[in-house]
Amino acid sequence: MDRKTDWAALAARIKQWGRELGFADVGIAPATSSDVAERGLLAWLEAGWHGEMDYMARHGLKRARPAELVPGALTVILARLPYWPDAADAQANLADGERAYISRYALGRDYHKLLRNRLQKLAERIEAEIGPYIHRAFSDSAPLLEGDFASRAGLGWRGKHTLLLTRDAGSAFFLGELVVALPLPPDPPQSAHCGSCTACLTHCPTAAIVAPWRIDARRCISYLTIELKGSIPLDLRPLIGNRIYGCDDCQLCCPWHRNTGPKLTREEDFAVRHGLDRARLVDLFAWSESEFQEKMAGSPIYRIGHERWLRNIAVALGNAPTTPAVLAALAQSRDDPSELVREHVAWALARHHHREVLAVAR
Repeated sequence: MDRKTDWAALAARIKQWGRELGFADVGIAPATSSDVAERGLLAWLEAGWHGEMDYMARHGLKRARPAELVPGALTVILARLPYWPDAADAQANLADGERAYISRYALGRDYHKLLRNRLQKLAERIEAEIGPYIHRAFSDSAPLLEGDFASRAGLGWRGKHTLLLTRDAGSAFFLGELVVALPLPPDPPQSAHCGSCTACLTHCPTAAIVAPWRIDARRCISYLTIELKGSIPLDLRPLIGNRIYGCDDCQLCCPWHRNTGPKLTREEDFAVRHGLDRARLVDLFAWSESEFQEKMAGSPIYRIGHERWLRNIAVALGNAPTTPAVLAALAQSRDDPSELVREHVAWALARHHHREVLAVAR
C-alpha cells in the first residue's frame, strides 16, 4: 500500500465502484465507538428488551467497536441495497384475514450471501487498486450496530422506529459493511427529518415501540414470529393478525415510505417466490415438513423451521374469519406431533368457538 495514497480520491472511487456493483448508496464512517450508541445499547439490554436474543447481551459493547471484530480497523464502509419486490399490495394483503402476510424482505431469496459476495467484490476492487489490506465483509452476520454506523456514514438517519431512513427511499433496503484498516475520510451525517411525526409509534400493532428510538423486542411481531422459539404470549396473539413472518407496519405507515414509494429492487434474487405475496393461510398451513424445506430452501424463512412456521400460521388462522376452510385446516392439525403447534391450534380453535358462541347469543 502506497503511503502517498490520496485517501479522499480513493473514497470517491470506492463509492463509484459500489454503485457500479448495484448498491444504491455507499458511505464511510470512522471505526470508533459512539458514547450515545454504547449508552443506548446498555440501557436496552439492562431493560431486558432483547428477550431471548441472548447473543445481543453476549456480544455487548463489541457491537459498537469494530476494532474488536477486525483488529486494526480504522473505517467502516457501508452500503445499502433496496429489497422491496414487485409484489401484491401490502396493505390489501394485511386487510385480507384469509391471506398470509410475510415481510416484504423475506418474499425472495436470503440476502446475506448476496450482500457479502457483493461487498467482497468491492473489497477485491480496492485491493486491485492499492494492494493487500486488512478487511472483512458483513451483512447482519456479525455483532455490529450497522444502523448507528450507517447514520454516521451519512446514508440516512435513524427513524423513531430505529430503522435507517432516507428521504428518497424510506427504509426498504438492506445494509452491508466492509470493515477496513484504511484511513478513509468519513462522510458527514445527515440531519434527521422525522420531526414531530409519531406514525410508527401509533401504528405498531403490539405497541412495541415504547418511545421514540426505543423498542421492546419482546412485543415486536418480527421477534415473536422469527426469534422467539417457544410459545407466543397469549395477550399478543390477537394483535399479530395475519402476519406469519415479520412485520412491515412501522415502514408502511412512515411518510418517507408512503410519499416517495419504496424503490423497487432490481435484484432477481429478491423477486417473490412461490406466490408468497398473496398466499392463503390454509394452503401454507397444509405444507408438510418436506414441502417447507424444499420451497423455503434459500429463503430467510427457512431458519425458523417447519414447527414455528406452523405455530405462526396457527395464530393467524385463529385471527382469520371463521370459515369452513379455516376450521377444517385447524381441526386437521389438532393432533400435530408438536406440542408447540398443538397448543397454538387449540388456542385458535377456542377463539373461533368463542366467536360462534357470541354470534348465537346475539
